[in-house]
Amino acid sequence: MKPRIPRMMTYKTVLIGDGAVGKTSIRRTYMGKEFMSSHLATIGVDFAQKHIQTEDETVRFIIWDLAGQPTFERVRRHYYQGSHSLILVYSVIDRETFDNASKWLVEAYKYMGQLPPTAIIGNKIDLRWEHPLEDVVSNKEGREFADYFIEKLKVDAIFRETSALTGENTLDMFAELIKMMSRNSARTPPPAGPSV
Repeated sequence: MKPRIPRMMTYKTVLIGDGAVGKTSIRRTYMGKEFMSSHLATIGVDFAQKHIQTEDETVRFIIWDLAGQPTFERVRRHYYQGSHSLILVYSVIDRETFDNASKWLVEAYKYMGQLPPTAIIGNKIDLRWEHPLEDVVSNKEGREFADYFIEKLKVDAIFRETSALTGENTLDMFAELIKMMSRNSARTPPPAGPSV
């Protein structure tokens, strides 16, 4: 009996959310790069890729890190196309970024139609206890938002709270997202659009 050969797959994800919520830091943590405490805004778009071996697949995982400023929407719209997943990030210490989360899903839907597997991420949990309660987004609020999104749009999604600084839940979130994309690709043809 021939040994099973893992299939070769390319999965593309886009990191979306307001500026300064930690999208780039989450990506850097996942890529094994050092955390940068100073904030440098992403100008337009940034890119990274990682090769991963799972039980069934050899995965080329492409991560597009999209700038959160409204002026970059015209740039962002091209990167939604062909994406196999979304990572929506808000900051648990900045309620405005949480309030804007639904706007990001509306923007993604505008350019993609039916949304792919999605991770909804409340980042900066390591800083939650340093801020006034009225500014902080609770785990319960984040989970309720994700549950509403899943039910309303019938999207395969997960909710996680992370710290890009400590790495808490970051690697697990990406691993779960890759599993979701793998399950989804087995059910549906790949989306149209450039992969890189």
